[in-house]
Amino acid sequence: MTDIVFVFEVHQPHRLRKNYFWENKTFKRLKKEELFNYYFDHELDREIFDRACKKCYFPSNQILLSLIDEYKHEKKRVKVSFSISGVFLEQCEVFNKDLLESFKQLVETGCVELLGQTYYHSLSGLYPEREEFIEQVKIHQQTVKELLGCTPKVFENTELIYNNAIAKAAEEMGYRGIFTEGIERILHGKSPNHLYKPKGCRKIKVLLRNYKLTDDIGFRFSARWWSEWPLTADKYAGWLAATPGDCINIFPDYETFGEHHWPETGIHEFLRHLPKKILEWQHLNMATPSEVIEKHTPMEEIDVPEIGGTVSWADLERDASCWLGNTLQWAYYTSFRRIEPIVKETGDKEFLRIWRYFQISDHLYYMFMGGGGPGEVHSYFSPFDSPGDAYVTAQAAILDFENRVRLAAVTANEPFLFYKGVGEENYTGVMAWSLKGFLKALEKVGIESIEFHSKRGDFENWAEASLHDEKLAEKLRKVRFSELKGEKLRKALVKVTKERLKHLLGQAKTATQYF
Repeated sequence: MTDIVFVFEVHQPHRLRKNYFWENKTFKRLKKEELFNYYFDHELDREIFDRACKKCYFPSNQILLSLIDEYKHEKKRVKVSFSISGVFLEQCEVFNKDLLESFKQLVETGCVELLGQTYYHSLSGLYPEREEFIEQVKIHQQTVKELLGCTPKVFENTELIYNNAIAKAAEEMGYRGIFTEGIERILHGKSPNHLYKPKGCRKIKVLLRNYKLTDDIGFRFSARWWSEWPLTADKYAGWLAATPGDCINIFPDYETFGEHHWPETGIHEFLRHLPKKILEWQHLNMATPSEVIEKHTPMEEIDVPEIGGTVSWADLERDASCWLGNTLQWAYYTSFRRIEPIVKETGDKEFLRIWRYFQISDHLYYMFMGGGGPGEVHSYFSPFDSPGDAYVTAQAAILDFENRVRLAAVTANEPFLFYKGVGEENYTGVMAWSLKGFLKALEKVGIESIEFHSKRGDFENWAEASLHDEKLAEKLRKVRFSELKGEKLRKALVKVTKERLKHLLGQAKTATQYF
């Protein structure tokens, strides 16, 4: 028996305002609660969402609900899965709660599984540090549980971006399976239609997307030049029946069904008849990823090194180059990555939320500068006239945002690193980029570190040289001359720093109201 696994990727980004830079919108004074609409095009998001609802989401969901209901008493049932980004779920709540209810009805049938992913559909899985990636995955997990009533057990990193380290992180978060692309360079002649074990992992299993069969639907369904056009449900089910393996994973964008291929192409009729045609074959069964993981044993180990080996489902290269393959992309990526510690030191939830929206992978995707077929695909999805325009907009917006965060946090030119003594072996791991961060660090770092730096005059030197705040430096110097020790020293330093921060920001309640 071969299990046929259908997983549908569901995602819509928050798109940046197209003419943000060219219309001289940067560095305007506004309230913090206005930041989202200042950077992101809420109206365009709604327009695209509403169109996709009418052409894809509602009709496709209804087809699947009807099929599941039709086969609910049969031995072989209709089963599918979804990987839905947190940003998409946000848009459901804002733009059309009926769609959210429709997905909830699908889940409640017991024939639909939901996958985990990063809430912001970001590249955080590629960050050298794992904290942000783990946090985004946990936020997504909690959101899916709250809105749709289940906890994902199988993971799909953004656009199937995968390597050994990502698999290990997913395993440590409790996921039982993880998806990636079934490309030749990681299979070395083996079939994608089996389970595999990631190198360095003990429990988690890898499911591989059969990209050839997936692309027959996703890219070629309405292509009249294709030798197999028109693609019928009967023909496609026959291809699946003739394909050997334990499990065949078909994993397209959900928007394939009505948005990328319009209803007039017959794509909805294809979706309506395909499960029936599959289940007519005696040796074919429809299953969820979790069922496949329980049922089948991994064939072998696959090794996808973090350095130089990362794979994805994107473009012909099927790696990370469609997001990080040119200078424009790396410049923007570097810009939002470098302000992470400053954003987090502010302790401001709205700043953190906006910063994470800047991480949505689509912003980088629009900056792709390649030509040919991949270039056409990137252009199709992009709201911008060119990759250059996409970059100018994103870079202007992130620099504007960085300026606001730096002002709110009272940011230094260089971070203060807390040591317990001389030498790298005495580094505490605590770092502060801003006066807000410095205050938090003083409150939590070991007293040994505080005494070490105070005695040497490091605190006032940093305030003077990096913050360029001579008044604070003088106050910190007075604390040092007071020769306080232990918790009394900490208390005095915290008091001085807190008073100075309050003075610089103004009244605490209105300090970050306008920028």
